[in-house]
Amino acid sequence: MSSHIEEFYSCLPAPIDLKECKKLIQDFCCRNTETDCKIVLVTSGGTTVPLEHNTVRFVDNFSAGTRGSASAEYFLENGYSVIFLYRLKSLEPYVRHFTGQAFLDMLETNKSGKEKCIVVLLRYQSVKETGRLLCIPFTSLADYLWLLRAVSESLADLGPRALLYLAAAVSDFYIPANEMPTHKMQSEAGPPTISLQLVPKVLEPLVNTWLPHAFVVSFKLETDESLLISKARGALTKYKHKLVIANILQTRKNKVVMVTTDSHYEIVVTQEETNSAVEIEAKIVADLKQKHDHFITVSHCR
Repeated sequence: MSSHIEEFYSCLPAPIDLKECKKLIQDFCCRNTETDCKIVLVTSGGTTVPLEHNTVRFVDNFSAGTRGSASAEYFLENGYSVIFLYRLKSLEPYVRHFTGQAFLDMLETNKSGKEKCIVVLLRYQSVKETGRLLCIPFTSLADYLWLLRAVSESLADLGPRALLYLAAAVSDFYIPANEMPTHKMQSEAGPPTISLQLVPKVLEPLVNTWLPHAFVVSFKLETDESLLISKARGALTKYKHKLVIANILQTRKNKVVMVTTDSHYEIVVTQEETNSAVEIEAKIVADLKQKHDHFITVSHCR
């Protein structure tokens, strides 16, 4: 499998700023390793798959980045340092509260809007001053995979103190570079025939080779509830990571299922909690913090 992954990466164009991103990631990890804190990588948003080298058209995995950006905030509130690997122009921690018309509404002179702005601003300033948040953007599938590998390399020395929260919507398909046209496809040539190939699952080398001692969490989204637990547990059996957060498309904002190799249980936000602005990500992160702390303790006892 490792040789297959290496071959796959050798055909992926690396981001033009990969060297600069690696330096930012390494410096961030070094600073936060010195403080003996926990670091979480939160991936968020969708990836694009270009149809041409000089990209005009692409296939996109849509994701607004809601879960990832909210979760990043709650990890910060729970004492983690956060590397936020996100789709460019998707939602970001703290900024997510002020998008679109909601931001303009807060510019009115009313008490509730002013209070919310101040609370979010103070939280953001605290995180910025302590240097506990690093945001790294990506656009394409290739960008994401190269940056994921770069972060994994920098987190390796943290051992069990590293947590990976893989919430990005990553494409399952791609077009190999040698099968992609250089320039924009022309409609005069008629309907194009596009052959998509399967993207190798990098979760396997990530868990077993890049970060064998980290606490790795993946996500599973389904539309058929009868398949949810079996598909999540199948992923755990195949990739050997610690936990899958499983959810159904229609109810993902108020219910998830936390699946381990030998148990599963629901985390739910009630309507009353929703009315009180409680987000399910706050409960998810609180639960993961307990699990991660226990994992660290057990790892140190071995």
